[in-house]
Amino acid sequence: MADARVTVDLTVRDLLHEDLAACAWTGSPTHLRFISAALGRRSAGVVDYLAVCGPSDLPLGVGGVDYGRSRGAGWLWQFVVHPAFRSCGIGTLLVRSAEERIRRRGLSHAELGVDAANAGARRLYARLGYDVVREQGEEWDGRRSHCVVMRRRVGPG
Repeated sequence: MADARVTVDLTVRDLLHEDLAACAWTGSPTHLRFISAALGRRSAGVVDYLAVCGPSDLPLGVGGVDYGRSRGAGWLWQFVVHPAFRSCGIGTLLVRSAEERIRRRGLSHAELGVDAANAGARRLYARLGYDVVREQGEEWDGRRSHCVVMRRRVGPG
């Protein structure tokens, strides 16, 4: 069998409530409820929630930016790429698009927390210029985990 390469156009847009039915792949039902709650906070201007979509306009990657969690920075959270499309650049596109939203708000930094055991995500963020600034405990979906907080300058200030 010959190797083949397929190129598709991707778009980044705001995630919509109507998209949630197509996002079961993002995780547990609790995770989908958190995403829905985040979308509700968007109208107040405290979060952005992005989707990277292929030609079908279905989300292949999603993630949010919380502007109220870390002073002077946008907090990247709930980032996930569909398992079938990982290592294709979608995560990088999602992070860079979130950083652009942070820059447009006049903030100078992006921050995120990643499970210390998630070596793949840590490598991605380090490759994108994020540095470890501290470690802390986090609770997610009823579980306690050890997180590494990473930070990157994305704008002036």
